[in-house]
Amino acid sequence: MESQSQLIQPWHALDLPSLQQSLDAKTGGLQGSEAAQRLKKFGPNMLPHAPHPAWWQIALRQFQSPLIYILAVAAVVSVAIGEPTDAGFIAAVLGLNALIGGYQEWRAEKSTQALQQLLQIRAAVMRDGEVTEIDAERVVPGDTVWLESGNRVPADVRLLSAHGLEIDESLLTGESLPVSKDPAWTGTEPTAVGDRQNMTFAGSIVVRGRAQGMVVATGSATHVGRLALDVIGAPGGKPPLLERLERFTHVVAATVLIAACVVAVIGVVLHNHSAHDMFLFAVALAVSAIPEGLPVALTVALAIGTARMARRGVIVRRLAAVEGLGSCTLIASDKTGTLTCNELTVREIRLPTGERFDVGGEGFVPDGQVTHHGQVVDTGSYPSLERLARVAVLCNEADLHRRDGQWTWRGDAVDLALLALAHKLGWNREASLSSHPQVNELPFEPERQFAATYHQSHGSADVFVKGSPERVLAMCAWENESDPNQAAERVEQMHRLAESMGRQGYRVLALAEGRLPGTLDPAHAPPEPSHLTFLGFVGMIDPLRPGVQDAVSACRQAGVAACMITGDHPVTALAISRQLGLASEPHQVVTGSELAKMSAGQMEHAVKTARVFARVAPHQKLELVNAARRVGHFVAVTGDGVNDAPALRAANIGMAMGKSGTDVARESAELVISDDNFATIVVGIEEGRVAYDNVRKVIYLLISTGAAEVVLVGLALAAGLPLPLLAVQLLWLNLVTNGIQDVALAFEPSEGDVLGREPRPPSERIFNRLMIERTLVAALVMGFVGFAAFWWMLSAGWTEAAARNALLLLMVLFENVHIGNCRSETKSALRLSPFRSPILLCGALIALLLHLGTMYVPLGQEILRIQPVDLTTFVCLWALALSVFVVMEVHKWSWDMRTRRRKASS
Repeated sequence: MESQSQLIQPWHALDLPSLQQSLDAKTGGLQGSEAAQRLKKFGPNMLPHAPHPAWWQIALRQFQSPLIYILAVAAVVSVAIGEPTDAGFIAAVLGLNALIGGYQEWRAEKSTQALQQLLQIRAAVMRDGEVTEIDAERVVPGDTVWLESGNRVPADVRLLSAHGLEIDESLLTGESLPVSKDPAWTGTEPTAVGDRQNMTFAGSIVVRGRAQGMVVATGSATHVGRLALDVIGAPGGKPPLLERLERFTHVVAATVLIAACVVAVIGVVLHNHSAHDMFLFAVALAVSAIPEGLPVALTVALAIGTARMARRGVIVRRLAAVEGLGSCTLIASDKTGTLTCNELTVREIRLPTGERFDVGGEGFVPDGQVTHHGQVVDTGSYPSLERLARVAVLCNEADLHRRDGQWTWRGDAVDLALLALAHKLGWNREASLSSHPQVNELPFEPERQFAATYHQSHGSADVFVKGSPERVLAMCAWENESDPNQAAERVEQMHRLAESMGRQGYRVLALAEGRLPGTLDPAHAPPEPSHLTFLGFVGMIDPLRPGVQDAVSACRQAGVAACMITGDHPVTALAISRQLGLASEPHQVVTGSELAKMSAGQMEHAVKTARVFARVAPHQKLELVNAARRVGHFVAVTGDGVNDAPALRAANIGMAMGKSGTDVARESAELVISDDNFATIVVGIEEGRVAYDNVRKVIYLLISTGAAEVVLVGLALAAGLPLPLLAVQLLWLNLVTNGIQDVALAFEPSEGDVLGREPRPPSERIFNRLMIERTLVAALVMGFVGFAAFWWMLSAGWTEAAARNALLLLMVLFENVHIGNCRSETKSALRLSPFRSPILLCGALIALLLHLGTMYVPLGQEILRIQPVDLTTFVCLWALALSVFVVMEVHKWSWDMRTRRRKASS
């Protein structure tokens, strides 16, 4: 692979012939074979990045923990005082812990790399004479690329042509305002990066306009690539949940270490235990009570939730979004492409005379016919219709071609629908452009609400316009109406016609044309159109996506409100919202003009009561999101354009569209919806709630079993009994048998009713009243029953070794039974089949069989001081272990009754 350093030169200072000669390229683009050679020569268009950690680095990370340091010290002390068996066991436990943790981290690293492949930036380039969309990694020097509003520039590009182009270069220059670009500008060599008006740089964002340019540098040869090495290795942030739990773990660790030291001193001074035994016991007690494995187990749980979401079409860019989805109370969704299919089809044409034409066919494939009163319209039979078709094909940025017997397309859905209509009327874009060369344009922007193209024609310039009915009608002149009142009536009549089409569910677009005297200078911005001739309306239908109605209904059941925020006409929005059950009457739709007149308090009231917002400008979408947050909503927002980025960042959860979304929208969001489907968002909420449920289940299992061991030890010491469990036995319980089960619990599937619950309050603590009650009850039951069994065995004449052997088995059985209690906070374990979660079932069986097997292995018997037990003892211990199941079932019943009484009283 060859470096591009030989190509680096002041591209902004070269004229076009010198540029082409330096790159050995033409403005018509590269051939596919030539591009492949350049890709091999210069390498993929990728920024330098930190190398992925090697397996040995992942393994070493497993030993970077205060708990590991404590165990390592215990192993060294054991060797020093002549107890190699204990030291060997501790070393084995550390090795097993590193193996399990390292494997999980390796899998998470692989999953992250795989997910990144789903988030590749795309670029439109000219290859083999045709515009095609490819992964930005395949862009090479000499490629001709197309840029449009919302794109992230894939490489360093020298501009060839541009229309109203403004670029956000804050990534490189720190300049907060967009920079205007001019392809005709040529500078000198020392010109600063921010002043190079004929260049766009990799990583910058197209804020407005369109452009065509030639790639001059890719990958590490770009300006941002040369800066990338400075940021390699910057540490990543952790999800808030993990940060809170790590702090909790550290507080508990400090408390327990102090308590363990006190217990050790009491054991030596008051109970005459050896200093060695009490040292190891203090270490083991600390291991029991400190939930050091909690962050790892929770990372596994969140990673599993992330993988499940990815399989169902929700790509998680930030891990915090997994926990946040469980709190979502409002989804603010776009209409087009999210609630609907975004495959517009022109269904109806209405001329200014009121004549109606029906259009057949589906989607972007131009199959179908135009009819008038049931009769097929012949080409050229209606001059007014031909003029409308000319505007449709020329005021257009899309491509619609037939290749190898298949129709292929690229561009905006509205433009594609208009091209399909023009094809049905016999118009071809390439032929039309040859007879009407385009010299300038005003591209569509949400704030502008129209698009215009300017074409040279016989010594004058024609302007062709499409846009919202309100905007286009305001730019039209009604010269045949001599009386101003008649003209106003005519305009009102056209507005009523547009509204009647909108009430049928059509997306209505107005088309007009005009003529400018003289010629236009392409180097200057064109004048805004005025005094146009109105040509008619086209009505386009965008059907609801399959499953969206059920998804909106599922949101209601889950306590999540759904609202539509669209730039479409209020009547069109109402027609779609009626199908979804969001609104049924016009007064339930709030328009952008109404929002503009509202105070902050009035907007908050609108957010509480309205579910449909139409003709909303991008800045108003941001205001609605902020208002929803002020009234207490946890807001998830969908967006696909560069103008949606502020709202996506302001939302609690930003969700960008994977197919139609711009690069900047995806980078502003926490989640990417791969299929742009609203139903997938509901799936994400479901999986987010399941992931949060599993986080709570893992926490409950680890904290309650650790607390039970503390209760057991505390009662034994208070009663003056021998140590109930040895240090190595406590280590075995917490790092081996329970360590297997807590990871398995993270794979628990949905309980089946997660979308039937109300969202949890965002401020709710993990250790809420229910969690605290359950933890205390379970810990006290296991601790008291374990202590009672140990006391009885000693009173019955059992040796200390035999009593500890049986008690250790009882604690393992407690863990086996208790994991069934952990599967649901409120549902009876009897209602949850163990076969619903085969991984958990296998984990529990493996933990039990591992312990039983160790009882028969000489090495295990020597290390853990255990022996096999007879069947009668095993059955009795199993019966005792079931006590925690019975008590927790009673607690679940009690909690359910109390919850019902609270609901009834409220």
